Amino acid sequence: MIDLAASSPAVQAGALVGTILLEAVALYVGYGAVEQVAQPLVERITHT
Repeated sequence: MIDLAASSPAVQAGALVGTILLEAVALYVGYGAVEQVAQPLVERITHT
């Protein structure tokens, strides 16, 4: 973990925003992959 306690508030805020954006992208890609895998199963369940 990087210690940003000694950094300026602007650097801390930038790091926080960057971390949140990276997490959002990871979740977007992850949920997209799960949806691609689960879609055939959902269609099979709904069409039976």
